[in-house]
Amino acid sequence: MGHLVTLATCSLNQWALDFEGNAERIIESIRQAKLAGATLRVGPELEITGYGVLDGFLEGDTFLHSWEMLARIIDHPDCQDIVVDVGMPVRHRNVRYNCRVIFYNRKIILIRPKMWLANDGNYRELRHFAPWQRPREIEDYYLEQIVGKITGQYKVPFGDAVISTRDTCLGLETCEELFTPNGPHIPYGLAGVEIISNSSGSHHELKKLDTRVNLITQATKLSGGIYLYANQQGCDGDRLYYDGCAMIVINGNIVAQGSQFSLKDVEVVTATVDIEEVRTYRASSSRNMQATRQPPFVRLDLDVRLSRPDDDADPGLVPSEPILAKYHAPEEEISLGPACWLWDYLRRSGAAGFFLPLSGGIDSCATAIIVHSMCREVVKAVSEGNQQVIKDVRRLCAEPEGSTWLPSTSQEVCNRIFHTSFMGTQNSSKETRERAKGLSTEIGSYHIDFNFDTVVTALTNLFTVVTNFQPRFKVHGGTGAENAALQNVQARLRMVLSYLFASLLPTTVRDTLDFRSRKSKPTNSCLECLRGYLTKYDASSADLNPIGSISKVDLKKFIAWARDSFDLPILHEFLTATPTAELEPITATYVQSDEADMGVTYAELGTFGYLRKVSKLGPWSMYEKLLHVWGNEYSPREIYEKTRHFFYHYAINRHKMTVLTPSYHAEQYSPEDNRHDLRQFLYPPFTWAYKKMEESVKYWESKGWTAGKAQKKSVKAD
Repeated sequence: MGHLVTLATCSLNQWALDFEGNAERIIESIRQAKLAGATLRVGPELEITGYGVLDGFLEGDTFLHSWEMLARIIDHPDCQDIVVDVGMPVRHRNVRYNCRVIFYNRKIILIRPKMWLANDGNYRELRHFAPWQRPREIEDYYLEQIVGKITGQYKVPFGDAVISTRDTCLGLETCEELFTPNGPHIPYGLAGVEIISNSSGSHHELKKLDTRVNLITQATKLSGGIYLYANQQGCDGDRLYYDGCAMIVINGNIVAQGSQFSLKDVEVVTATVDIEEVRTYRASSSRNMQATRQPPFVRLDLDVRLSRPDDDADPGLVPSEPILAKYHAPEEEISLGPACWLWDYLRRSGAAGFFLPLSGGIDSCATAIIVHSMCREVVKAVSEGNQQVIKDVRRLCAEPEGSTWLPSTSQEVCNRIFHTSFMGTQNSSKETRERAKGLSTEIGSYHIDFNFDTVVTALTNLFTVVTNFQPRFKVHGGTGAENAALQNVQARLRMVLSYLFASLLPTTVRDTLDFRSRKSKPTNSCLECLRGYLTKYDASSADLNPIGSISKVDLKKFIAWARDSFDLPILHEFLTATPTAELEPITATYVQSDEADMGVTYAELGTFGYLRKVSKLGPWSMYEKLLHVWGNEYSPREIYEKTRHFFYHYAINRHKMTVLTPSYHAEQYSPEDNRHDLRQFLYPPFTWAYKKMEESVKYWESKGWTAGKAQKKSVKAD
């Protein structure tokens, strides 16, 4: 019947520094793995502490409490008779390492440090840990007494080794190591390792899962093997959402896959595989020739079988069948990722709910729909009997102790925890006011509507009394500085009013966690931040921002998807409305437009954002790239002018990124200064790059390329 083994991996919703809570979730996952008949359980990276501890890893308490929790886990009766792989930080010879601890029946088998660290984008592992740079080597680790008293061990192996059981061999990989060109799974497979586990702390980005699935399947497709991928799931206290999707793969085929977005705190994924299938798959002559040249690893013996012995064979137990990978559409990812992130923030912060100024524009609309999606997911989890969600939603909705109330619609939840408002002035239109009210009615939020012209007038009159100067809008003959100041005072007053209402509207005594689509002119996707099209310390000053790294183009696609998927026809009005700040007077000949104010379209901003952050291009390289990208539509001079216009505003507004509200990270082109995009905020003029562009423009104009596609066809360079 072969060598059948049931293996378990998991996704855990850990919380950075929640030591006891994290330990309880780890123990529960081990309990569920054993109930499924698994003999090996793999957990996420740094699961005892939570991945997002960041500079907390510089504190001695973090390491002490990690060992205390490991002692609790190792000694727990439900954690016996199963091989357990747990992630935690370890200090060895006064060096901090990101480690995996493998134990069985109160004995530690190996402490395996991470060899390749993630140190770009959102990750700063080299700030907190050192990599283990001695492959295939181990040394002694002198065990902490609190654990040694339980295990009876004085020292245990530390380093890069594999574990041999009676029937197979296990190797370990940690997150980033999968993403490297020559990951450990390659030499492991050639050295005869048949099962490889991977503990990860991999965050969600739109369309990123496809990359992860390809890497996981490829890890065993060429050389064969069984691969167990574990990941954190949820928000552990920072801007990232870890999107789970634990998997088990054999010989390049997925046999089990967990959810990518879930409100479950513990999700265990199991599969039954046949080790003999790996041995048969590895019959390739070329693979075997390479294997004979692979230097051996230290093998640590573990006297236990992972597979079921022949005399304990279960005729009903069969290998798990291959399945197709499950993906969400990008629009659905926008709906689910930020929604789950918001739920974790809300339930763990102790806040009474959320407050959002609804402007009638696309950004605040998208934020409201994400909250609506969150409420839908809560009701779905309640209907499935998720006891943690039931407990949390009753507490958040201020139900008394012992209440049996359960929400049956998302509107029930929304009305209790979500407050919206329309903050109007004489510059607001009837259409935006009605769109805001209509949307709040559909999703069920508690909505208020008011004008604050008297407050604006009081401040401008104060300025006039002090300076004897009456500022005017541009349409009334004022200067650009006057026009900007009169717009900004409205935007900043909305921030002050938002915090006032957020604090006092809830009927509970707790303060509301305030978040808004941070807009001075109601815009706040990452593209406005990139261009600096927002007022500093206005409605951009909030507590949370679920759309801060999502482009306007993607937001519109999301709203179109939500209109149909959530049956909200009112969203069509938001899609067809012209984006406008409504901070200037509307006249018979003038209506303020966001794209006109910015001088570029949102589609063009999306291109600039990708080339700036992801492709890492400066002004000159971006201009050269855009000659190819936009050359059919624009002349070299137009491309130069657009590029120069973008970098001028990018540079003078970069300081605004230093005070951005923490936003959900969803894309690599996020301009957020706080964690992701570490560039200076004081830029010199890009004079040298501009001179090179001007010379290039003159060259192409001398060749006859002065317009777009029609004339470009006849241009030939010397």
